[in-house]
Amino acid sequence: MHHQLEALVEVVRRGTVTGAAQSLYVTQPALTARLNALERDIGTKLLVRRRGGVRLTEAGRAFLPYAERALQAIDEGRLVLGELRQGAAGHLAVCASPIVSTYALPAILNRFSQTNPGVQVAVRTGHSEEMIALVKRDEVAVALVRAFNDPEIEQLALYEDELVLVVNPDHPCGDVVRLSELGGEHFVLFDRLSSYHELTHALFLEAGIAPPSVMELDNVDSAKKMVELGLGIAFLPHVAVADELRTGRLRIVELADRTPPRRPIVAVRRKDAGDPLGATAAFLALLDEMRPELQAAASATAQPRD
Repeated sequence: MHHQLEALVEVVRRGTVTGAAQSLYVTQPALTARLNALERDIGTKLLVRRRGGVRLTEAGRAFLPYAERALQAIDEGRLVLGELRQGAAGHLAVCASPIVSTYALPAILNRFSQTNPGVQVAVRTGHSEEMIALVKRDEVAVALVRAFNDPEIEQLALYEDELVLVVNPDHPCGDVVRLSELGGEHFVLFDRLSSYHELTHALFLEAGIAPPSVMELDNVDSAKKMVELGLGIAFLPHVAVADELRTGRLRIVELADRTPPRRPIVAVRRKDAGDPLGATAAFLALLDEMRPELQAAASATAQPRD
């Protein structure tokens, strides 16, 4: 239909079929075939051929503005698609789990906005399971969450979130301990909806300890504050306590009998979403580029020691 509308508009502009054919770089019979096909599709005569040129019928005069607007809309759509391919415009919807949205996503989006200022970004947060559901329902393009085993999604590994044991700076334990020696400590944990809860309890089982009391909280800021005040000790993501460690409000205690647990963080898309385009492609490319620095921020072993 596009070529047919283009033929009509160009014939009216040039005044002759010959002139329009030359302008569109097609033969005169080919252009005439397009015009005839358009009139068949519309169901009425649009042009009257006469010696020296053509003129519009009454139906043609009524139809012409719509043909012109249709061609303009197609041109505008192509322009938008070109901008999308370059990541210069468009809309990007992403979501992330709480730790990622608080400690990693701001830096990612700051970098993204600098290189893609024309893209409007919408962000949603929640537990990883909820964010995966948003991806599956096509409500967001990308989710930044812990790794999942799900046949409907594809995952790009970003970094491994390292849990570190942190204590109040005045805690009497040394800088290196065995986990089995901490059975009498009060622990501050995330609630049972968090995967960090599973990781911590797995450590307790391996070490054969059962802490006498556990404080379960639903966010990392509360957990950090409890440890700062000396109300317990906690396994927390390194990325979440980096500032407190730097300013001396918390202290890392290394485990002599095991390596710190790690939780893979990934970028998730629908497996059937097809090749990423525009803003989504630019965002995924940026994530791939930032993987080394994201891992450095998330790992205690990557930090310099005083």
